[in-house]
Amino acid sequence: MLALSRKKDEAIVINNDIVITVIEVKGEQVKLGITAPKSVPIYRQEVYVQIQEANQEAASSAVNPDALKDLF
Repeated sequence: MLALSRKKDEAIVINNDIVITVIEVKGEQVKLGITAPKSVPIYRQEVYVQIQEANQEAASSAVNPDALKDLF
């Protein structure tokens, strides 16, 4: 992990097209602004983990072939 110190209104650049800017610092909370191409998905980590768990659950659930036939 790369750890960087930034102050308000300072930024870091990732891969020439992603910019993360410190918008505000209040106590222990930091507000970040992220500028990235629309093709780059950006999630809070807890949301990303929920998405991954839901995808794994969906991929591992058994599919009844007869139920699929009823859809058509």
